Amino acid sequence: MQHFSQDPKDPAFVQDPYPFYERARATGDLFYWDDYGMTCTVSHAATHAALRDKRMGRECPPEFAPAIPSALQPFYDIEAHSMLELEAPRHTRLRGLVLRAFTSRTITALGPDIRALCHAMIDAFPSTPFDLLTAYAQPVPVRIIAKLLGVPEDQSDNLLRWSNAMVAMYQAKRSPQIEADAIAATLAFSAFIRDHIEHKRKAPENDLISTLIAANEAGDKLSDDELITTCILLLNAGHEATVHTLGNGTKSLLETGHKTITSELVEEVIRHDPPLHMFTRYVYEDMDFYGAHLKRGDQVACLLAAANRDPAAYENPAQFDPARTGPKNTSFGGGIHFCVGAPLARFELQIALEVLFERCPNLHLAATPLYADVFHFHGLEALMVQV
Repeated sequence: MQHFSQDPKDPAFVQDPYPFYERARATGDLFYWDDYGMTCTVSHAATHAALRDKRMGRECPPEFAPAIPSALQPFYDIEAHSMLELEAPRHTRLRGLVLRAFTSRTITALGPDIRALCHAMIDAFPSTPFDLLTAYAQPVPVRIIAKLLGVPEDQSDNLLRWSNAMVAMYQAKRSPQIEADAIAATLAFSAFIRDHIEHKRKAPENDLISTLIAANEAGDKLSDDELITTCILLLNAGHEATVHTLGNGTKSLLETGHKTITSELVEEVIRHDPPLHMFTRYVYEDMDFYGAHLKRGDQVACLLAAANRDPAAYENPAQFDPARTGPKNTSFGGGIHFCVGAPLARFELQIALEVLFERCPNLHLAATPLYADVFHFHGLEALMVQV
């Protein structure tokens, strides 16, 4: 396994990480990223396998758990109950409860609301150049996930601010200020959700919070801490990735001229330039994996975006091709941690892109798009366009 060094904050890498992935993949299925101190999967086959291998998981083996500074404890108290960070049996129970709100019937029923919201956002587009991220890509997903959960949509600005601050903890450029902002957001977000849980207990409605409360009272033993964390996770994950995918995807469509929106095109948007590039897993037992010997406690980074550009899986993978065939992309992860909101994300993207290009057939770039320095996420800093 070959070692590579690449600063994830390097401006050239931030704007285009794919050449680095290609160099690393040319040496095999795995490489060791010195800057992270981790073995990384870089081929589609190895990434697909690592996401599903039960000898790996998201929970850190207890003897390797790092000490948490007291100042950061509130953030990690939330993380401790997140199904994204848990394995069976806790993960199984939490995911099963959440899936009750992500049925195909529930998602389809959101269609008119998503479409109406998209039209309302477009009605407010100015005639001068504007940022499509703040005018469209951000407000649509956050308001829809708020509606699904049952929290006021008029709080979407707060939800977006809190979510961005918390998610920033996973960026390569994490700093003391980012940590302080994340703690403040965690405390405010937790208090907000706790208030709404109490409100829903007194006046349940047809939403996810009420569903989870009802499940708790039926004996599923979902604690208040688990309920708060689950709501925060769904709000964070339910819009963060969709915002970046909608922004990155619109950029690709404007650059390539593809404006006829089909389910195949949406899938290519998700594959071609995904929002999450790295998903880490812990090794639970000494094992051999794609020629590497891994030890308990090691971390393996699944490079999802690299897997999606593997020429062994996709012909001309750097090309945006709405008619593409090939294996399922890895953008939503895999195994027991496959994104629970994937059907909703696909549905939102389909409608949001359809409405955008139906209403704005002459939409065009007004400035060269630049990606934000937020690796291991990959999203635009702004998307300046004009109708």
